[in-house]
Amino acid sequence: MAATRRWSVDIFIDEHEDERITNAEARLHTNDKTHLVGHGSAHRHPEDAEVAEIGDELAAARALSNLSHELIHAAASDIEQITKKHVHLKS
Repeated sequence: MAATRRWSVDIFIDEHEDERITNAEARLHTNDKTHLVGHGSAHRHPEDAEVAEIGDELAAARALSNLSHELIHAAASDIEQITKKHVHLKS
């Protein structure tokens, strides 16, 4: 029988219109002690149209990308603790 685990990611988005910046935070929730957070931001050029969805998408994508790198780093650290050897994992 296959073991099934469920992980979830919450994405929190803060828009700062006066600064033309959108920040996102992606929080990974697992069933163990792994609690990782990725951060991303998007900056709107003053001449660009104000479309909140675009900033949200870019900031969230960057936060998820950062979270992905954090997760790979955590896996590499776990492997190193077990094997006592340096490991390099590709993204």
